[in-house]
Amino acid sequence: MRDFSWKVFSMTGDVESYLLYTETCNSSGQESDTAREVSEDEEAKE
Repeated sequence: MRDFSWKVFSMTGDVESYLLYTETCNSSGQESDTAREVSEDEEAKE
């Protein structure tokens, strides 16, 4: 599920897919480096 939601997010930019991805990562205790980079990029834009 994690890989699928990341793929959908990377292809579409859909926020709901990203939130699902981070939720599945956090529930498994993992967050990929890519997800952290995206989070940092989004925070920098604000």
